Amino acid sequence: MRSQSVYKVPQGKLLKISVEYNKRNNVIKNIWITGDFFAYPEETIELIEKKLRNTVIDQEQLLEKIRSVITEYHIQFIGVDAEGLTKGILMCKL
Repeated sequence: MRSQSVYKVPQGKLLKISVEYNKRNNVIKNIWITGDFFAYPEETIELIEKKLRNTVIDQEQLLEKIRSVITEYHIQFIGVDAEGLTKGILMCKL
């Protein structure tokens, strides 16, 4: 199944997320994250997308995975944060 969400992060930027996931077990097969936020280094969005594959669409698991990738790769965001990304992904399932 494929689903999309558009989410305006509070005090932040617009986030557009498209998720292809297995409806039976809620596992992300593929994900695309875009929007008018900034990430440094730029290629880290693709890295986050890759790391989120095979992750269950669950608030705690998503937030933990995103935070660990941000910490491990020293990612800096302007206009979005781990909580905003998590909320945008979860909205794809509504």
